[in-house]
Amino acid sequence: FMEMGRVEWLRSLGISYKNMEENGVMLPVISLEMKFKKSAVYDDLITVVTTLKKKPSVRIEFDYQIFNENEELLVEGNTVLAFVNMASKRPIRCPEYLLKKLGY
Repeated sequence: FMEMGRVEWLRSLGISYKNMEENGVMLPVISLEMKFKKSAVYDDLITVVTTLKKKPSVRIEFDYQIFNENEELLVEGNTVLAFVNMASKRPIRCPEYLLKKLGY
């Protein structure tokens, strides 16, 4: 669910993760933390709130909150991802087009 939250967060900026990969940039997860607060049940409609934690550099960090349809907090999470050149498999800085979309 957190991955879907990240992909939709990018989409809300007008950026497609698929296009990022087609242009040679991938974002592997290098750190993941989750704190389960309450169980979801089958057929729950959930909402994933994705928040950029700070200005991206070589890494980008997100916080997440996952709620059920009663607005009860189910999960809090955090991920750190690295910008990586797909050809060289080496870390790179955040693409300029993403920084511009974020207002940096």
